[in-house]
Amino acid sequence: MHRIFTTSFASVYPLYVAKAERKGRTKAEVDEIIEWLTGFDEGELERHRDEQTTFEEFFADAELNPRVSAITGVVCGVRVEEIEDPLMQKIRYLDKLIDELAKGKAMSKILREA
Repeated sequence: MHRIFTTSFASVYPLYVAKAERKGRTKAEVDEIIEWLTGFDEGELERHRDEQTTFEEFFADAELNPRVSAITGVVCGVRVEEIEDPLMQKIRYLDKLIDELAKGKAMSKILREA
């Protein structure tokens, strides 16, 4: 089992926000991306942070956006569409979306709007 699976979402969340803010993006945009990916609303997202939910629990509770298959590319040297472990793939989807935000991509492109 990967260590990230038992890491709390709340411990990594500030790193996502910091990465985005360093590049002039906002916490609201990070939240919008996470909510789009997971199906959570603002309250559910806050609950997961408050309860120190692990990534495993976080994604077990999520209803992934049907457009996740449109998320492609490389994160940490691995193509996200080729990751075999379903939980690791979900975590890397999130990493990829945050990377795209930090790289200045438009929200409509990040959220895979048609």
